[in-house]
Amino acid sequence: MNAASNRSPATPGRARARDLGIRIGRLAPGPWNAITDVPGIRVGHTTLISGDGPLVVGTGPVRTGVTVILPREGNIATEPVFAGFHVLNGNGEMTGLLWIEESGLLTTPVAITNTHSVGVVRDAIIGYGVTRGIEGPRFSLPVVAETYDGLLSDINGMHVRSEHVFAALDGAASGPVREGCVGGGTGMICHGFKGGIGTASRALAAEEGGWIVGVLVQANYGSRALLRVDGVPVGREIPESEVPSPWAVPPSPPARGGSIIIVVATNAPLLPTQCRRLAQRATIGLARIGGIGANSSGDIFLAFSTGNRSLEAALGSGMTRSVQMLPNEAMTSLFEAVAEATEEAIVNALCTATTMTGAGGRVAHAIPLDRLRDVMRYYRRVQQ
Repeated sequence: MNAASNRSPATPGRARARDLGIRIGRLAPGPWNAITDVPGIRVGHTTLISGDGPLVVGTGPVRTGVTVILPREGNIATEPVFAGFHVLNGNGEMTGLLWIEESGLLTTPVAITNTHSVGVVRDAIIGYGVTRGIEGPRFSLPVVAETYDGLLSDINGMHVRSEHVFAALDGAASGPVREGCVGGGTGMICHGFKGGIGTASRALAAEEGGWIVGVLVQANYGSRALLRVDGVPVGREIPESEVPSPWAVPPSPPARGGSIIIVVATNAPLLPTQCRRLAQRATIGLARIGGIGANSSGDIFLAFSTGNRSLEAALGSGMTRSVQMLPNEAMTSLFEAVAEATEEAIVNALCTATTMTGAGGRVAHAIPLDRLRDVMRYYRRVQQ
């Protein structure tokens, strides 16, 4: 088990998009170019890697984990944030969405793991609050999302346990966020390359409010042929005949849709309906890079705003809460920021992930950065 600190050095030989001279969009990133650029947000990972060889259910190989996002400093249960969500294609899971739809509030950390570990992670978040003596309401409806890592990992072995969730929560930190083969993204595949966790952010100009928009993705979707980076047909230029896809090795499920979870955060003061509108715009960034919401894909996007505090229900006659909201006319810049940050977060997931050999010797190759740079340079999309 590795409860990964966000301050760990970058994986040798790998780089983020901007390190390669790839600049997505026209807006500037925040200081870390990460979801943690939104003040108060912390991210933690627990990464589980063990075993090699043939799949033995309950034993391994294990290539999985859990990633957690703490939406604000303090107790999210007693100081919730406004939130909204969007489902592009629903072949996936994110628990707690009914209460977000009903109340407009996010009241728990957000966790992302593999498909068959959603239940234990959800229960562990509740247990964490109980054992740590964290004050909260009489009930908790944690938000836990998933993508499928069963091509590389023993997904039926139930290897993610409560202590792994506790470690991720305890280790959650601000600052730079580890990406690629970490946390919930450990065993994920994206456009036929090794995928995983990626993040990016955008900072609006002062005259547009100076708001920060951050995005974190768990990328596990897409076909090679559709992959585009900043408009460049990278999947066509680096086809499966050059770098094989693990999906092409039998026995593989016939569907290659996969899934992606996108979490959007901002400090702009938004109401729940505006958060939902923000979540919808993540679709644009996903589409730009080649996501189409395939039939077998779970494409679920959550957006929340830290721009209002003291949202807990007031009790007593005549008691109210005052909140702020950004005028709808001012949201277009936020929409652009979400689209750009989503696209770059996915590229970062691809560029930071490393080649991984999983169950049965199946290999998910990392996108070769030298070839990617050459392709981008050929299409004159690399900035030195």
